[in-house]
Amino acid sequence: MGIALGAGIAALACIGAGIGIGIAAGKATEAVARQPEAESKITKLLLLGGALAEATAIYGFVVAILIIILLG
Repeated sequence: MGIALGAGIAALACIGAGIGIGIAAGKATEAVARQPEAESKITKLLLLGGALAEATAIYGFVVAILIIILLG
């Protein structure tokens, strides 16, 4: 049971990343609506932030898989 609990907690990183990317995309959309001329800069920063958030989700997923495999 401890293995499943540990894997579940590690998988919560995926939820946090999804929420973070959603908030970032919403704020980027608002920023482009306010300043259309800055769209390219906003897009670059949004992609960088999204990549970092996805990396966090992937790390959490890998940790969850490792917990299941190594401790299972």
